[in-house]
Parts: sequence; C-alpha cells; structure tokens
Amino acid sequence: MAVPPAYSDLGKSAKDIFNKGYGYGILKLDVKTKSQSGVEFATSGSNNTDTGKSGGHLETKYKMSELGLTFNQKWNTDNTLTTEITMEDQLAKGLKLGLDTSFVPNTGKKSAKLKTGYKRDFINVGCDLDFDMAGPTVHAAAVLGYEGWLAGYQLAFDTAKSQLTQNNFALGYKAGDFQLHTNVNDGTEFAGSIYQKVNSNMETAVHLAWTAGSNNTRFGIGAKYQLDKDASLTTKVNNACLVGVGYTQTLRPGVKLTLSALIDGKNVNGGGHKVGMGFELEA
Repeated sequence: MAVPPAYSDLGKSAKDIFNKGYGYGILKLDVKTKSQSGVEFATSGSNNTDTGKSGGHLETKYKMSELGLTFNQKWNTDNTLTTEITMEDQLAKGLKLGLDTSFVPNTGKKSAKLKTGYKRDFINVGCDLDFDMAGPTVHAAAVLGYEGWLAGYQLAFDTAKSQLTQNNFALGYKAGDFQLHTNVNDGTEFAGSIYQKVNSNMETAVHLAWTAGSNNTRFGIGAKYQLDKDASLTTKVNNACLVGVGYTQTLRPGVKLTLSALIDGKNVNGGGHKVGMGFELEA
C-alpha cells in the first residue's frame, strides 16, 4: 500500500464534494503569479455580502529544491504576519520539519509552532508543539494503512494543565472508486461519510453526524458532475433543507469563474437565500 494520508486528510474526498465549488455569501478574487526567479505570489480579496466586511491577504512562497527548503510569508488585513519554514526529505526520506511563527504588530502578540511529520508505506505520523507562555500544547496524530484499511488517532495535550484536550479516533476503508470514513471526537461527536466515483464524470458523497445527548442526526447528500473539461456542477442538500448549488467554469487557461447559491428549502418564498461569486487568475 502507498503512504496513507495524514489524519486531517482522512475522508477528504467526501469533504471536497461538500466544500469545494461553493462560496455563497462571499465575493472573492484570487490572483496567483510566479516570478522568473521562482518566487510565487498569491493575493486574495473578499467581501462578505451579509456583514459588508472586506478582507484580504498577500502570500509569498520560495522553494530551494536542492536543500528541500520552503519559505512562506503571509500578511492579512487583520494585520497578522506569519512566517513558515519547512524542510523535507533531507535528514531522512519521508521526514518533514517546520517552524511556523506569527506576529500581530498592533498588540505585540507572538506565537510559534514546531511541526514534525514522518511518512512511509503503511504509516503517517505527525507531532506539533504549540508554544505558549503558560506552557506548550502538544498535538500528535498517527494513521496506519493496510490493504485499503485505515486507522487513525489524534490527540492534543495541554502541558500547563496536564490535561488531554482532544481525543479523536478514525477508521476507514479506501478502494479505487469507493471510500468509507468514520470518526469519534472526544467520545461525544460521531460522524461518518461515504464517497463513490460513479464514473469518470460523476462523484457522490453522503455525510452523517450525531452528538451524544442529542436526538438530532445531521446528514447531507452531495454530488459533482463534470459537464466537460472546462465546466463542472456541484450540488448538495442537508437535513435542514438547505440546498447548495455551485457552477465552476474555466474561461481560459489560468482564468476560472465560480458561481454558487444557497437556497433555504423550507422558506423558498421568504428570501434569505445567499449567492456568491469567485474569480481566480493564475499566470
């Protein structure tokens, strides 16, 4: 079996059906460019149509492939500066080390996180150390894979309080055109998803979730259909009768338009529906 995914990527195919191709309530513009020296620039701006709040960020990334190093810097309109340095496959094949820092000039707040990860056939493990003045928090996760079966565990431990703040389990199965994922978070949140690639143009997914102490089971059904090589249509509906629809069109190489809408099926004539538009430029 190939290298299993990281814990955060378990069930990703089903999550993408429900999350990608939608942006209702937001008008967004993304621009990506790359200089001749290899520096990548990404600029994004958005406006929330409900609150009227606008925001954006500027990101630069530079890779030194011969040394396995990647430098990433980001600034957003909340005036937060972040820097990330990663090194991969240098000390050992499959080993990734990273340092992530952030600084808010207005308040002087600083934070840092040391990241480590190791992956190879049948195993993918990671451990992050989130530094805090009161005491660091340890985040760790591991995923084992064998013949399509996947089992994962994720935890977070607050050293200042000597307390386990996150305790998650996951189990799944992955085949060529079918994926099954289940997880339990902190012993109270139960969820599961099924993903199927029906054919080369059609993908479907089902998601279920339940919280201990509640009689309400949340569920959703989603699908993505590739109309042609440049256009795709996505749709989803949940138990609250909220219907999401998205349409993505590649207008030309490097230019992509996304239109989406959220319709309240219980109150079709009452308004309150949301629409969104995204525009991506890449050169």
